[in-house]
Amino acid sequence: MNRNKLLSCAALVLASLAPAGQATAATQQAQASSAIMVQGFHWNSANYANPNWYNVLQGKASDLGAMGFTHVWLPPPTDAGSTQGYLPRQLNVLDSRYGSETDLKNAITAFSNTGIKSVADVVINHRVGTAGWYDFTNPAWGTYAVAAGDECNCSTGAADSGDGYSAARDIDHSNTTVQGDIKNWLNNRLKGVGFSGIRYDYSKGYGASYAKVYHDAMAPDFCVGEIWTDLNYSNVDAHRQLLMNWVDGTQGTCGAFDFTTKGLLNQALAYNEYGRLKDSTGKPAGGIGWWAQKMVTFVDNHDTGPSESCGNGQNHWPVPCDKVLQGYAYVLTHPGIPSVYYSHIYDWGLRTQLKALMDVRKAQGLTSTSTVAIQRAENGLYAAIINGNTAMKIGATEWNPGTEWTLATSGTGYAVWTKGSTGGGGGTCTTVPVTFTIANANTTLGQDLYVVGNQTQLGTWTPASGFKLTIQGSGANVPWSGTVQLPPATAIQYKFVKYNANTATAAWESNAATTSGNREATTAACESSTTLNGGNFRF
Repeated sequence: MNRNKLLSCAALVLASLAPAGQATAATQQAQASSAIMVQGFHWNSANYANPNWYNVLQGKASDLGAMGFTHVWLPPPTDAGSTQGYLPRQLNVLDSRYGSETDLKNAITAFSNTGIKSVADVVINHRVGTAGWYDFTNPAWGTYAVAAGDECNCSTGAADSGDGYSAARDIDHSNTTVQGDIKNWLNNRLKGVGFSGIRYDYSKGYGASYAKVYHDAMAPDFCVGEIWTDLNYSNVDAHRQLLMNWVDGTQGTCGAFDFTTKGLLNQALAYNEYGRLKDSTGKPAGGIGWWAQKMVTFVDNHDTGPSESCGNGQNHWPVPCDKVLQGYAYVLTHPGIPSVYYSHIYDWGLRTQLKALMDVRKAQGLTSTSTVAIQRAENGLYAAIINGNTAMKIGATEWNPGTEWTLATSGTGYAVWTKGSTGGGGGTCTTVPVTFTIANANTTLGQDLYVVGNQTQLGTWTPASGFKLTIQGSGANVPWSGTVQLPPATAIQYKFVKYNANTATAAWESNAATTSGNREATTAACESSTTLNGGNFRF
């Protein structure tokens, strides 16, 4: 089996032996997702009053829905010992500097009414005491909850399962009382006010297996972890391997923010080094080049970038302020689930440009698993064709994909073109995007998954000419998916085939319960897309 990420031999063996269906990933991380998330706060949001920040968000919910967002990442919801909420104190108290619990409920309800699901910022690596270092209340914990070696010299807990955090007490997640209280908090308090997704803060601070424990307890629609580590530009693969390791540690149930892509965009945009966006195999050089389905991409967030204006806020690792839209031209056309920063929409006045890019993504059916064909990657220029129907370039060097393409949107240093649809404005088309997904095929070394069917793009029943899917992880039974352009409003028949190109041998799946014995579907009409989740391979 071809591998799209680096893993130790031991990890490969464990993955291949894992029973099918052992872990059910969060909905968006388990499919070719069309989700687009907005980060609904910045570093200074907690300082807002009359209206408070939850009130501000409630007022923006309708507009964010109209822009096309599917998810909103909200700030830490609990009582905390810090303004921004990242030193949690009383977990079960949902009054914070952002507003009261009632304000929070009202904001979440407003988002829900516009079709946007709310993702909670879950800060569970560490905790502060109510009045001192470790007098934990609501829920009440003793020193057994503090990981061994913590700066308080008070711990009676087990060893820390991740990196330390000196500003608060590192929590021992192996403790069953701790686990039970966190599960209760997620299930009763957070779900109770309307949250349906998880963003894990400081995920490198505790074992990824615990992220899975809490994921499984809440069963979220969306799950992503923050694995922010130093990036050595001379060894990029080591950096993205850490992202893969964490996702593997959750058994694929959660995704990760693609900090590798973030760092490469920083370097490309600041120093004109657009060649960094392509790896030695010709794929995107960030996490999306190895496991796009599990990556959440972004240009900046409350920590890495500014807040209301350039230079204001944290600015720990920002994209150059004048190149922000180039960054979005990349993440909003490429695979992974893109996250857009609130400040860029409203404080920086980029709503119109960002919506234009989002409109292209939706009209062209771009998803977290869309294919990328990089055309150029060099000083001054990065150009790629995504999904076969969307072309883009960033950088000062001129480039265009040809006369058959239509310019959809552009600005300083970026342009996006479409074909096969009108980009959202009505009319006719020749193709529409169709996404295929299949799992539990029990592939062996050398086998890939193909879609083979009655269309030219599907090989006209010839496996060697069929549409090759992309593996979403590692192991014999993980999902494979891909998006191909097919004629609109057309009845198709197809099967999934395990094909070994080296030996030219094909293993067809068994017949479906249809008259033809094939899987059958009808592709979408123009300006829409089709997702065909095949479930499990038929033996």
